Amino acid sequence: MYRTREYLECAENCAQLAEQARTAPAARRYQRMEAAWRALAEEQQWLDGEIPPVGRPNSSALHSHS
Repeated sequence: MYRTREYLECAENCAQLAEQARTAPAARRYQRMEAAWRALAEEQQWLDGEIPPVGRPNSSALHSHS
């Protein structure tokens, strides 16, 4: 849970930096970083057993044998 909170704080920091960015490429870069931190937080929640693996966005892709 501690790591999840830390990752979400990093995501929020990136969101603020995106709003303050002086150029569009910089804003997009911070937005991508925000999305990555949020995805990492969600993954950590799953690893910690806080959310079930069923219904996760790419859970079926993990078991695909194509």
